[in-house]
Amino acid sequence: MADGPPTIAVLGASGLIGQAIVEHLTGDDWNVAAFARHFTQAQRNAFGSSAIRHSLAGLDAQGLARMLSDARADIVINCLGVLQDGANGTAEDIHVGFIERLIDAIKAQVRPVLLIHLSVPGSAASDATAFSTTKRRAEGLIEASSIPHVILRPGFVIASTPFGGSALLRAIAALPVDLPQTEASRPFAVTSIDDVTRTVSTVARRWRNGETIWRAKWDVMERVPSSAGDVTAALRRRLGGPSPWFRMPAWMMAAGAALADAAAFLGWMPPVRSTALAEMRRGVTGDPSAWTTATGIEPAVRDTAIRKATAGVQDIWFARMYLLKAIIIASLVVFWIVSGAIALFASFQAASAILESHGFSQPMADAATIVSSLADMSVGIAIAIRKTCKAGLWAGIALSLAYMLGAAVLTPELWIEPLGALVKTGPAIVLMLVALAILPGRG
Repeated sequence: MADGPPTIAVLGASGLIGQAIVEHLTGDDWNVAAFARHFTQAQRNAFGSSAIRHSLAGLDAQGLARMLSDARADIVINCLGVLQDGANGTAEDIHVGFIERLIDAIKAQVRPVLLIHLSVPGSAASDATAFSTTKRRAEGLIEASSIPHVILRPGFVIASTPFGGSALLRAIAALPVDLPQTEASRPFAVTSIDDVTRTVSTVARRWRNGETIWRAKWDVMERVPSSAGDVTAALRRRLGGPSPWFRMPAWMMAAGAALADAAAFLGWMPPVRSTALAEMRRGVTGDPSAWTTATGIEPAVRDTAIRKATAGVQDIWFARMYLLKAIIIASLVVFWIVSGAIALFASFQAASAILESHGFSQPMADAATIVSSLADMSVGIAIAIRKTCKAGLWAGIALSLAYMLGAAVLTPELWIEPLGALVKTGPAIVLMLVALAILPGRG
């Protein structure tokens, strides 16, 4: 092993756990190479030269081996994962194919390399989704290999930063609603993010001190599992949310998951997908005794973990806006597509006649109506697709301002017509600005 502290390569460093690990290790003066497909500007600022953009899932074993060799990695922490098949890859490739290639890459290194792999709790008997079954197969591949490894299986991770499932429960906690009874009653063992980062640091330190025989698999979570309803209630107390007066029926949760699955085809990453719902219904349980014995770390209980979650005004705003984000985006998509379709099909003659009455020839009026209608519909389609949503929102704002300016010049009387159609364009622009403000994130 090389002299000095080992270089730690964190794969998937932009996710909740990956980011927390990088920040913790960097604060402890470890040499860290943080790899991810994409970093936010805040992450780039925080990680500095440690942040390395790389499309990890697309690398073959030789490419991964070169990457680890160039980074002088002695420890590899794999935080890559995908909830369902989508634009970022399939569960089969990310959880199984990538691990096969990573094992080969680690074996090809000239120095001993320790793999710390983030997995999920449970057993093959209870695995019911591609997410959990492929995670379990990845564990089997690692355990069957000759490389030193530690497999960490955290429960429901609570961090100061809301992310994924924890963001969803915070959003529910900020509303006067409860989870459906089936989901609320499921066991839901909580893991403080600090327990994960402390475990990684402990293992890394022991590796550096010469303890090179590692073949461990640990459940990292509270000893007595909470329920999903208990976790939501604790978050409600933390955020000061309202007392629930309505319990969601199971069909509402299922419908939300189905809509989220559809949105995923457009590049969005909502947390309430069918896989997440199935995993929630399965529950989160495990036995942390082997982990606590090996590391001496006593797991944080639910309330202790949740107390470390921030609960300022910004957190309350986030929780209240989290579910509204989908409604805002969807309403803007419908607004632009339907308004364009109405002018193009249902009210084409009336729309064209307005322009004719202000000096346009019929061919010019018809052409302007067609172009503006198609532009409206194009904006709606662009907003619907995650990759083009930002451009679509800016285009919608520009188009709205153009319509308002054009109407002021050509048809100023429309500003005082009884239904106030042009006056209502202003609030629509404000809503698009709100959408731009809350667009960043995985949702």
